[in-house]
Amino acid sequence: MNVRQEEVRNRILASLPADEFAEIAPLLEPVGLEVGDRLYDEDDVIRRVHFIEGGLLSLLSTLEDGTSIEVGALGSEGLGGLSILLGAERAAHTALVQIGGTALRVRAERAHEAFRRLPVFREKTLRYTRMLMSQISQTAACNTLHTVEERLARWLLMCRRRVESDRLELTQEFLSHMLGVRRSGVTVAVGILQQAGLIRHSRATILVTDPEGLRAASCECIKAMTEEYDSYLNE
Repeated sequence: MNVRQEEVRNRILASLPADEFAEIAPLLEPVGLEVGDRLYDEDDVIRRVHFIEGGLLSLLSTLEDGTSIEVGALGSEGLGGLSILLGAERAAHTALVQIGGTALRVRAERAHEAFRRLPVFREKTLRYTRMLMSQISQTAACNTLHTVEERLARWLLMCRRRVESDRLELTQEFLSHMLGVRRSGVTVAVGILQQAGLIRHSRATILVTDPEGLRAASCECIKAMTEEYDSYLNE
């Protein structure tokens, strides 16, 4: 059964002209995304492209000592497996489900064929690529220059935008991957934001209680990232 475009939440697919979506629709397979799922690991051959419908996907880079750190994230604005559309065969990063949700997946070779043939799909994917590359570059600078609690505040705000909820189901283990610090460092950063009344933390859930205060506690990167994200959404 074909997926109906009016029911699609992924921004790239939902914004396609009807004729292009009609060509892609028979290729789409709805799948669930469970917390901790790895869609692919760094240097894996990418076999499917995932158009995210809900939840949050983290892009992780692994260092020589085995430490992982998040270099990018995406929700329903984008897709996992982008590099296959741009001509690469292997993944540059690990794609890890941070917050559970759903996706529409397509076999990699069929997605690449659609990217090559359908001009609007190609244009919208390239727009998304520019936004994601900008976010990855900003994240790299942020990870180098700013404190753990500033980076955590920035990340929670962007996560909140992507999943459209103040309640974020996140474990400290995942936050340690995201920030590239030990869990003890995550505990301290979460505690600082909670004591300031910006968030509430219990078990594997963080509730954003003061978004404006969280913005003030964040580093300067939040302004650049929000503007880039909004510009992409408004195109």
